[in-house]
Amino acid sequence: MNKIIKILLYLNIYTAVTHCVTAQELTLKISSEMKINEKIIAEIKPKKKHIDYRALESESKRLENSFRTYGYLESKLIEIKKNNDSTFTANYHLGKKIEYLKIHFDPENFSNKQISSISENSYETYFIIPFNKTESVLRELNKLQSSNGNAFAKLKLSNLKRSNDTLAAKIESNLGSTRKIDSIIVKGYEKFPRSFIKHAAGIKIGKKFNKNLLIKQNNIINNLPFSNSLKSPEALFEKNQTTVFLYLEKKNSNNFDGIIGFASKENGKGLELNGYINLELNNNLNFGEQFFINYKADGEEQRNFKVKTTLPYILQSPVGLSVELNLFRRDSTFSTNGQQIKAIYQAKPTTKYYLGYKANKSSNLQNTEDITTEIDDYSSTFGVGGVEYKNFQNSSIFPLKSTFLLEMQLGKRITDEFTDDQTQIQSILFHIFNLNNRNSFFVQNSTSILFSKKFLTNELFRFGGINSIRGFTENSIDASLYSVLNTEYRYILSSKTYIHSIIDLGYFENDVINQKEKLYSFGIGLGLQTKAGLFKFNFANGNIENQDFKFSNSKIHFSLVTNF
Repeated sequence: MNKIIKILLYLNIYTAVTHCVTAQELTLKISSEMKINEKIIAEIKPKKKHIDYRALESESKRLENSFRTYGYLESKLIEIKKNNDSTFTANYHLGKKIEYLKIHFDPENFSNKQISSISENSYETYFIIPFNKTESVLRELNKLQSSNGNAFAKLKLSNLKRSNDTLAAKIESNLGSTRKIDSIIVKGYEKFPRSFIKHAAGIKIGKKFNKNLLIKQNNIINNLPFSNSLKSPEALFEKNQTTVFLYLEKKNSNNFDGIIGFASKENGKGLELNGYINLELNNNLNFGEQFFINYKADGEEQRNFKVKTTLPYILQSPVGLSVELNLFRRDSTFSTNGQQIKAIYQAKPTTKYYLGYKANKSSNLQNTEDITTEIDDYSSTFGVGGVEYKNFQNSSIFPLKSTFLLEMQLGKRITDEFTDDQTQIQSILFHIFNLNNRNSFFVQNSTSILFSKKFLTNELFRFGGINSIRGFTENSIDASLYSVLNTEYRYILSSKTYIHSIIDLGYFENDVINQKEKLYSFGIGLGLQTKAGLFKFNFANGNIENQDFKFSNSKIHFSLVTNF
């Protein structure tokens, strides 16, 4: 009976103390036999305020383990001392700190190149790292083994020996059996074009299984215009077979894009209408094919019509085909038509090369030859070669992170009076610098150069407008050389809305009239994902260097990209 009374009395006292402690917020302080480095304190982030004693005690034990990861292997929680009703101090014994970990490895399991990418102090059979990097380095080493097809690789440290502030250990590897991809099964979108899995994403039967690489390859498929990834890929490991499962769905990738622009007329009276229409049909035959039509009315009696068809990965090979037709007319001055055919080779998921042939024919529509503008009938043929690189990111608004395109055309232009050898070089380079989840900086450069002994107006490059330098009329500038730098500071307001600045700089030369000019434009823009599609609004004012600012030079552009 006395024993029962003692137990009940103890429970009552414990309940009373606990109630007293939990009635107010508790503060935790930490101390040890030595001063703890402030940098370590900042990194382990001890939580000072707690709702009850149990939470405070749990945090004290967590800190005990955290000290060990920073080299205090003898770390031990001695006591939690009550200072007053709301303040407690956790007293630790830390012991002597281990600063470095010296890991001996087998060169047959890890190459010197792999080790040097992990540690700055690497040698033939061992490397040295700060002790607090142990966990992250072991994870990275395990990833390296997995990338070699050892999906079930396990690593551990053995033969631990301490020497002053350094702990030496040997890394042991249990690699298991090497795994290769034996089959690929698509769930959901069973008619997904398999050539894109092999060539666009780089997932191939017979390649070593690498989980991290497979996730990146699945993201490439997710960024294709005609497919969505429903979830991360999975793998089934059987005794003699490894099967990869991709979970995909088909998405509407046909799109219609229209832009309407308003600008003041040259005489300052009224507004003129310009714009363009894009129609793009994608993957309607489950082949990954693309059919593109563009019609552009640029104002000032300019018309441009373009048709392009792309057939990727013919006969399951990495080679595709592209055919293109262009028609251009400038009022009653001249008209030009061009045809182009290209064979495209997908070397890597991010990189492709192409070779092709291009032919142009242009006619002077004027009754008399205009010597001042150098317009003449001509025909030209070119051999075309180029390389294109694209890098995607996991973003619904800005999926394309980087692009590099370099194209060269070698050929000749023929008129009734002379024949000229010509070279054209065109490049596009852009990149998105992501500052954080909401802020990013977009930079793009587009450059085109025509090399020739003599130049004609109707063969020059035409640029200006929303797709080149904003704040200028579409295709209003003729140039034998031009370079445009587009910049945008972008801020994402929500998952469907963003705003951005517009700062564009340009330079061009027109060798027909010996003109050299610098251009610049400033403005703002808005993007909004609606049920109908992506709506874009741009307002920009374009000017030529040494020209007074005129608000009438401003251009307003609306566009709506509708998927169906």
